[in-house]
Amino acid sequence: MIAEAGLAALWFAAALALLQLVAAALGLRLHSSASGNDLIAAVRPVAIVQGLLAALSFALLITLFVQSDMSVLLVAQNSHSAKPMLYKVAGAWGNHEGSMLLWVTVLALSGGAIALLERQLDRATLTATLGAQAAIALGFYAFLLIASNPFTRLDPPALDGLGLNPLLQDPGLAFHPPTLYFGYVGLSVAFSFAVGAMLTGVVGPAFARAMRPWVLAAWVFLTIGITAGSYWAYYELGWGGWWFWDPVENASLMPWLAATALLHSVNVLAARDGLRAWTLMLAVVAFSMSMLGTFLVRSGILTSVHAFAVDPTRGSFILVLLALYIGGALLLFALRAGTIRAGQGFDPLSREGGLVLNNLLLTVILGIVLIGTLYPIVAQAMGEQLSVGPPFFNKTAGPIALLLVAAMAVGPLLKWRRDNANAVLGKLTVPVAAAMLAMAATFVLAPGTGWMEIVALGLAAGLTIASFAPLWKRNLLRTPLFTWGMVIAHFGVAVSLAGMAMDSAFTKERLVAATYGQPYQVGPWRVVLDGVGPAIGDNWSAIEGRVTARRDDGPAILLRPQRRFYASPPTDTAEAAIRTRWDGQLYAVLGEQDAQGRWQLRLWWKPFVTLIWFGGGLIALGGALSLFGRLFRERRNARRREEAE
Repeated sequence: MIAEAGLAALWFAAALALLQLVAAALGLRLHSSASGNDLIAAVRPVAIVQGLLAALSFALLITLFVQSDMSVLLVAQNSHSAKPMLYKVAGAWGNHEGSMLLWVTVLALSGGAIALLERQLDRATLTATLGAQAAIALGFYAFLLIASNPFTRLDPPALDGLGLNPLLQDPGLAFHPPTLYFGYVGLSVAFSFAVGAMLTGVVGPAFARAMRPWVLAAWVFLTIGITAGSYWAYYELGWGGWWFWDPVENASLMPWLAATALLHSVNVLAARDGLRAWTLMLAVVAFSMSMLGTFLVRSGILTSVHAFAVDPTRGSFILVLLALYIGGALLLFALRAGTIRAGQGFDPLSREGGLVLNNLLLTVILGIVLIGTLYPIVAQAMGEQLSVGPPFFNKTAGPIALLLVAAMAVGPLLKWRRDNANAVLGKLTVPVAAAMLAMAATFVLAPGTGWMEIVALGLAAGLTIASFAPLWKRNLLRTPLFTWGMVIAHFGVAVSLAGMAMDSAFTKERLVAATYGQPYQVGPWRVVLDGVGPAIGDNWSAIEGRVTARRDDGPAILLRPQRRFYASPPTDTAEAAIRTRWDGQLYAVLGEQDAQGRWQLRLWWKPFVTLIWFGGGLIALGGALSLFGRLFRERRNARRREEAE
C-alpha cells in the first residue's frame, strides 16, 4: 500500500497545484470583490499543503527503496537487496522518475516556504508569484503522472533488483544530484518572482530584497553541486581531470553563470534601485538554463558519462514544458518591459557600472558554453556528426573568463553611483603590483609556462589582494556578515583560479607498462609496483595493485588502485588511488595486464590541484555568509519597523 499511498499523495498535490493556480488567477482578477479576497487568502495555505503532500510522496518512494520492495518497477530496476543502505536511499533519485519526483518535491516545498515565510512582497505580487510557482509545478506533476510514474507496480514482483549504476555508488554522487536540484529549483523561485513582478508591474528594492535570499541559496547549492561533481569526476572516473566541458557538466555550469549575473544584478536593485530590466531578464534566463539542463540530461538527446538516467521517449514532454514556461515568460517580458520604469541612473565608472560589465562578461561566457553545447546536437539533426571539446571552450571562454576575474578585482573597489578615475587607480596600485610580481616570478622560475597560465596566476594574486581591500581600515568585528561573504567568495575565485592554472601548467603524467619492483619517476615521486592481488567489498570484487611511492628520502607511502567488478548490474570500474600532500596529489590508476605479465599503470603528480575545490568551498561559504547576513539584517530591520509603529 506504500506505493499506492505515494501515488495518491502525488495526485492530491497535483490537484492542489491546479487549485492554487486557479485561485491566484481568479483572485487577482476579482481582487476588488469579497470573493476575490477569499480566493487570494486561500492561495497561501494551499501552497503549504501542496508542498507537504509532495514531500510525503517522495518520502514514501524512499521507503520503498529502503525496504527493497521489488513489486515496484522503479525499485526493481534501480536497486538491489544487497546494496549498502546509503545507496538504497540514493537509488530513489538515481534514476529518471525518482529524480523528477525530487525536482517537483523541492519545487513544491519552495512554494510552501514562500507562502509561509515571505512578508516583504505586496499582496498582489506574492499571489502572482505563488500562481506562477503552481503553474511550473503543475507541468512536472503532469509529466510524472502521465509519462513517468515512479510508483508503477511490477507483476509478478522481481526476485531481486538489477542494482544501481556502480558509478553512482559513491558518497559524493549520492548527495551531488540533490544539491544541484536545490539550485535548479531555487532558480524557479526567482523566475516565479520575476513573473509575479511583471504581472503586477511592481519592481523595486522591496521586490529585490524578497527575491535575493532565494537567488543566494540557489547559487550556493549550485556552487556546492558543481564543485562536488567536479571532484567526483576527478577521483571516480580515473581520467585525472577535473573538468572536460562535457555536455552534462555544461548543463550545470550554464545556470550557475546566469545565477551569478542575477545575484549581482539583484544586489544593485536592492541597494540602489537600478538594473530593473536586467534583473527580470536574468531571472528568466537563469531558470531557462535550469530547464534546458534538465532537458539535456533527462531527454537522452546527448551521450555523456554523466547522463545516467535518460529516456528519449519522454524528452519531448520536457521540451514542451521548456517551450511553454520560457516562451511564455519571454513573451510576458516583451509585453511588459516597456511598462517597467527605469531605476536610478549611474555613471559608467561606478560600482553599478562594474556590475553591468560583470554581467555582460558572464553573459558572453554563457553564450559560448550554450553554443558549444547545442551545436553538435543541431548538427546531428542536420545529418552531420561532430563534437565540440575542450580546445574550443578553452580558447574562446578562457580569455573572457580572465577578463571577468580582472573586473572582479576592480568592482568592489568602486563607489556607488560615481567614482573618480585617479582614486580608482590609486586603490589598484597594490593589486596590480602583486599581479605583475606573480607573473614575473612564474615566467622566470617556470620557463615554458603558457601565457594563459602566467596571466591566470598573476590575476589570482591581484584578486587575492583586491578581495580583502574592502576590509581595509574597518572594524572587523562590526563589518557586516554579507561583506565578509563577498570578500571570502571573491577570494575563493582567486584560490580556484590559482589551482586551475597550476594544474594546467605543472602537472606531470606517466603511462607505463609496469613490472614488479621496477621504479618509475613522476614529478618528485619514485613509484614502484610491488604486486597485484584480489580484494573484496560489500557488493564488489576487485584486482588491487600495491604501489609504493617515495619522495626524495622521505617515508614510503602505499597506494592501492583497484579494478572493480560489480555483479549487479555487471560493470567494471577503475578506482583511482590518491594521496594528498600540502603541495599536490599523487594519483595512480591500474589498467589491464598485457601478454608479458606487465600492468598498465597511469600516474599523475598534480601540484596544488586541491586549490580548485578548496576555492569552490570558499565561494560557497561566502555565499552562505552573505545569505545569513542579509537574512539577519532584514529580520532586524523588520523588528525595528514594528517597534517604531
